[in-house]
Amino acid sequence: FFATTVATTGLGLSLAAPARGADKPEGRECYVLNRFFFDSPAKCDAFAEFLRLAVPAFNRAGAAPVGAFRLFQKDNPKLADLDGDPNELWLLLPHQSADSVIGFTERLMADQAWENAEAKSFILAPKKAPAYERFESSLSTAFANMPKMEVPSQSDDRVVQLRMYESHSIERHIRKVAMFNEGGEIEIFRKVGLNPVFFGATVVGSALPNLTYMLQFDDCESLDAAWTRFKADPDWKKLSKDPQYADTVSKITSLILRPLAASQI
Repeated sequence: FFATTVATTGLGLSLAAPARGADKPEGRECYVLNRFFFDSPAKCDAFAEFLRLAVPAFNRAGAAPVGAFRLFQKDNPKLADLDGDPNELWLLLPHQSADSVIGFTERLMADQAWENAEAKSFILAPKKAPAYERFESSLSTAFANMPKMEVPSQSDDRVVQLRMYESHSIERHIRKVAMFNEGGEIEIFRKVGLNPVFFGATVVGSALPNLTYMLQFDDCESLDAAWTRFKADPDWKKLSKDPQYADTVSKITSLILRPLAASQI
């Protein structure tokens, strides 16, 4: 129901490991990021409400804290292809290990929460009226210098920024991960108020090789101010000119998302 295929996890872990050591994933979390697609705003809203019932079951099955988000056009004016708010929801499921990911769906479907009549209407939705159209998934492993997820803010107006950095080769992808780890970019983020939720090297998904990370802010104004400080930071200016990290990113995707009522992030 909310699983991702992890048959290639072993290969992916070796490819995504940072350079200069730290190539063992023990003690680092795994992140499953799901993007759900709906055929109407009503279906999208109904699924968001269903998540109030589902998130506690996700926790019992081994995923916590759970992030549930929606993208709004007003927060993302640079996304030219948007024509109104998309009928999509994002679901972030953190796990303590790859084994937890593999067994998640089986544990989840054994939960008593699905005996609830409202929950059954989603789990057993008929072919002619599915609860969602499809969903896409990616699996990533936490960076060595941030092995566990953090939840910096619980502000009512909080937003998260989801960013994906694609690279043109595996070697350059590994070097960009090293830039965040050994290069100190994560520490610069923290210093200027770019509050990290997680950093992950994607091992299963689309647009590989890539890394994905999430930042959290009290509001959109805090987001803008933090990025302004980052661009002016002398440590960042020095790091960005280091030749060993040249040409590590070929495409950046950046989305501002708002948490749903069910979200624990």
